[in-house]
Amino acid sequence: QVQLVESGGGLVQAGGSLRLSCAASGSIFSINAMAWYRQPPGKQRELVARITSGGSTNYADSLRGRFTISRDNDKNTWYLQMNSLKPEDTAVYYCNAEGRYYSGSTFKSFGSWGQGTQVTVSS
Repeated sequence: QVQLVESGGGLVQAGGSLRLSCAASGSIFSINAMAWYRQPPGKQRELVARITSGGSTNYADSLRGRFTISRDNDKNTWYLQMNSLKPEDTAVYYCNAEGRYYSGSTFKSFGSWGQGTQVTVSS
């Protein structure tokens, strides 16, 4: 189907920046929406940002202004630029995509998750 691979996580000091990338591969026909979620330690997974094929974006209210989602349709890749990072941004970040993939002579819908990348912000 469709596989997602994240990169760009790591350890950063408070106030720093990181850029996450997520690349989709497989028998992709179209990707309708790409998103980033995160799961802080001991908490539930939450939406960080989402971008549609048309470029519409939405963000978690608490992150608007510090995080920016973007996409490169030609590369089936999307990004999360994270600025002014805070210790409470520490989490495993997951990318997510929804779309359609080739299946024989037809198409099927998919919803895929990446394996997650750790982001740790030290104070």
